[in-house]
Amino acid sequence: MFNLKYVFFSILPLVSAFTWLGMLLAMFIVWHLEGSPHYVSMEPNQRIAYISDVGAQGLQPLFIAGACVTTIFLDLSFAAERWLRHTGRLAKNMGKTEKSLSALSILFAVFGTAGLILLSIFDTVSHPRLHDGFLLLFIAGYVISAIFICAEYQRLGRHFRQHRILRASFWMKLVFIIVEVLLAAVFIGTSFTSHKNIAAVLEWIIALIFTFYVLTFFVDLLPASRNHQKVTNTEMSHTDGATAV
Repeated sequence: MFNLKYVFFSILPLVSAFTWLGMLLAMFIVWHLEGSPHYVSMEPNQRIAYISDVGAQGLQPLFIAGACVTTIFLDLSFAAERWLRHTGRLAKNMGKTEKSLSALSILFAVFGTAGLILLSIFDTVSHPRLHDGFLLLFIAGYVISAIFICAEYQRLGRHFRQHRILRASFWMKLVFIIVEVLLAAVFIGTSFTSHKNIAAVLEWIIALIFTFYVLTFFVDLLPASRNHQKVTNTEMSHTDGATAV
C-alpha cells in the first residue's frame, strides 16, 4: 500500500522528465515538419540543427519554459530526497560526510539549473559565447552533482545493505556519469573540428539520456510512499550487526 501524502514527492521527477522529453520531441518534430530548414546560426555545411539552433528561432518560448519546468522540478526532487532522508522515510544519512555530499549535489544541481535556463534565454544567435558558456555550466553542474550523489549512495549502501534500491540507483547514476562524460568529450571535440552534423546528433543524444537520469529520482523517491517505509538508526544498527554475524 502507498501513503498518498508521500506519493506526491515521487511525481516531481516524472514532471521534470516528461516535460524535458516532450520539449525535445516537439522541437525536433517542428524542425522536421518545416523541412529541416538551415537556420542562420548553422554552419554552411551543417545539415542537422542543434537543439540550440531550433530553440533560437520561433520555439524559444517553448525552450525557456521547458528548461525552467524541467530544472525546477528536478531541483525540487533533490530537496525532497534530502528531506525524506532527514525524516527517515528514506535511508537516513548517518554522518556529516553523507550530509555534506547531499548538500554539494544540490548545490551543483542549482548551478546546472542556472546553466540550462540561462542558455535558453541567451540564444546561440544573439549571444553565442554566453550560450556556449552556459551550456558548459549546465552539463558540468549536473554531472558533478551526479558524482556527489553516487558518493553519497555508496556510503549509504554500507549502512543499509538491505536497501537494494540504493545499489541500483548508484549504478544507474554511475552509468549516466560515464556515458555523458564520454559523449560530452566527443561532442566538444567534434564541435571544434567542424564536424557539426556529428556534434548535433550527439547533442540530441546527450539531451535524451538526461531524461533517463531524471527518471532515476523517481526510483529513489518511490519507496518513501510505502506505508511501512520508516528507516531508523536502530534498524541500521541491527542490520549491520546481522551482517557482521
